[in-house]
Amino acid sequence: MWWLNQKKYLGDRLGNTDRLFCTEDGTDISPGLFRVWLQKTLTKVDLPKVTLHSLRHTNITLQLVAGVDMKTVSARAGHSKASTTSDFYSHFIKNSDIHASEILNKIFE
Repeated sequence: MWWLNQKKYLGDRLGNTDRLFCTEDGTDISPGLFRVWLQKTLTKVDLPKVTLHSLRHTNITLQLVAGVDMKTVSARAGHSKASTTSDFYSHFIKNSDIHASEILNKIFE
């Protein structure tokens, strides 16, 4: 919602882009700048240093934990196929399945 309001506010000044992260005129931001911003923010709030890629994995994993279906998670991650996401996160899905079966066992005890 914020981005849609921002696009409306910037209007023609934004240029022809749908990028969330860009300058006010719609030009690309250097990818290295994200890493700098992240590290500065983490230092400022006294959190451990992590990479953008680890945040991506965390995001995908949290969606799966919350029960978001694989196809939706895959699309949000930018994977062309849900099987790609499944291949990378199958170990996590197996752990979730074990946890679910343990909960069911407790229910029927």
